[in-house]
Amino acid sequence: MRIDAGQQLRIDQRMKLAPRMIQSMEILQMPQAALEERIDQELTNNPTLELREAGTDDESLRAEREQAERDNQEGERELVVADGDDKKSADDFERLSNISEEYGDSWEANTGESYDSYRRPVRNDGERDRKIDAMANTAARSESMFDQLVAQWRMVETTPREAELGQYIIGFLDADGYLRTDMQTLLQQAPDHATIAELEAVLEKLQQNLEPPGLGARNLRECLLLQIDARERSDRDADLYVERLLVEEYLKDIEANRLPRIAKATNLTLDEVKQGILGLRQFQPHPGRLLSDDAPRTITPDAAIEYDEDEDRYVATLTSGHTPPLSISNTYARLARDNGVDKRTRDFVNTNLRNARWLIDALQQRNMTLLRVINVVLEAQRDYFDHGPQALKPLPMTTVADQLGIHVATVSRAVHEKYLQTPRGILPLRMFFSGGTETESGDSMSWSAVQAKLQEVIDAEDKSEPLNDDQLVDELKKRGIDIARRTVAKYRKQLNIPPARQRREF
Repeated sequence: MRIDAGQQLRIDQRMKLAPRMIQSMEILQMPQAALEERIDQELTNNPTLELREAGTDDESLRAEREQAERDNQEGERELVVADGDDKKSADDFERLSNISEEYGDSWEANTGESYDSYRRPVRNDGERDRKIDAMANTAARSESMFDQLVAQWRMVETTPREAELGQYIIGFLDADGYLRTDMQTLLQQAPDHATIAELEAVLEKLQQNLEPPGLGARNLRECLLLQIDARERSDRDADLYVERLLVEEYLKDIEANRLPRIAKATNLTLDEVKQGILGLRQFQPHPGRLLSDDAPRTITPDAAIEYDEDEDRYVATLTSGHTPPLSISNTYARLARDNGVDKRTRDFVNTNLRNARWLIDALQQRNMTLLRVINVVLEAQRDYFDHGPQALKPLPMTTVADQLGIHVATVSRAVHEKYLQTPRGILPLRMFFSGGTETESGDSMSWSAVQAKLQEVIDAEDKSEPLNDDQLVDELKKRGIDIARRTVAKYRKQLNIPPARQRREF
C-alpha cells in the first residue's frame, strides 16, 4: 500500500447565496409563533429597529425609507462573499444547507455581521421593557412526573432503606407510569446489593401509595387490577366483580371483540359482559400521563379565509397575529450620516440599519409569497370549501410553482407549518397539497378525499355485520373509486379504524 501527497487543480461552478437571500428563505419558512419570537429578538438586539407608531401612514413611511436608502446606499449594497472572506459570512452560507422540512433552530442565529459585542442603549423613557414583560408572562415550568412521585414517596412512612429503593424504582417508570424494566435488570443497578425480594416489596408499597392508582404496574392487566383494588378500598359498596373477572382472564378476548365467547365461558349474559367492559372504561390505562403537563399546542393561523357573497369566491386575508409593525429609527439613521461620529460607532449603526431593512424586506416578501400561494390553493380547491373533504383534489407543489413562476422549494417553505382559519375550521395549508387518483368518471380525487369516502362507507355500514377490507374495496368501486385492498387497509389504519371483527357490535 502506497500513500502519496500531491496537489490538484479543479475548475467548477458553485452558486453561493447572499445572507439577505438566506434570511428571506428562513423568514418564509417560519411558522407564526417562531416569526413573532424572531421579531421580538431583533427588537431586543437591534437598536435601529423599532415599532411603528399608530397612525403612521404609508406615504410617510415610504418617504422615510427612500430617504434612509439614499443616505445609506453603501449599507444597502448586496453582500456577495467570495473565497477568503470573513468566517461569519461564510457561516451564513453554510446555514442554507441546514434548512429542512422539519424546522429547526436555525432562526436563532443572526444573519450578517455580528453585533453581540455591543450592548443596546438602555432606554429610560417610561416604556415597559418587552423582554421583562415576556419573562413575567411566561408560565412556570411544571414539575416532572419523577419529581411529583418522589414528593409523594417522601410522605409515605418508610424506612431509610425503603425510601432509597423506592426513589430508585421511581426513576425507571416510563411516561405511562409503567415499570417495564425487569427485576433482574433493576437488581444489577440497585444500590447497596439489594435483593429481588426487597425490590418487589418496595414496588408493592409504591403501587399501594402513589397516586393516581395504577402507577408502577408492569403491564396493562396489573395496572387495571391496581385501580380496581383502589376503587374497592375507597368505596366498599362498589361491585366490580365482572370488571375484575374480565381483566384477570379475558383481556385478549376483549381486544379481539370476542364477547359471545366471554359470555359463554363466564355464564354471564352478553349485556352483563358489555356493561363490564363499559365499566372498565372509567379506569386509566396510562396513569402516568395524568401527571404530565402536556398542554395542547397553540396554533396561530397565518391567514383567514372568508366567503365573499358579492363576488362568489373565497378571499384570503393574512392575519398579523401578534406580529408588531416595524420601522427604521430616524435617530439612528441620522447618526449614521453624522461625520462627527467615530468610525466604529458608524460601522455598528450601519450594520444594524442594514439588518433592520433586510428583516423588514423579508417580512414583506414572506407575506406576498404566502398570499400568492394561498390564492392559488383557493382557486384550485374551491370544491373543498363548498362541499367538504370528499371534494379535495390532487394539487402537486410543482403545479403551484409553475403557475406562480417560483421554485418548488419556495412553495414548500411557504406552506411549512402554516395554518388557515377557514369556514371548515383551522386547517394546515400543507393539507391541500397531495397526490391522488382518477375516478371512473374521469374526475381527479386526492388521497385525502379517498380517505374521507372510506370513512363515510364505514360510518354507514351495519355494525352487526361490518364490512371487511375486500367488501370495502367493492363499496368504493361502486362509488367510482378503484383502489387495491392493501391501500384500503393502509388508509383504515391511518384513520385509526379497527378491522371488521373489532368493529362488530353485539
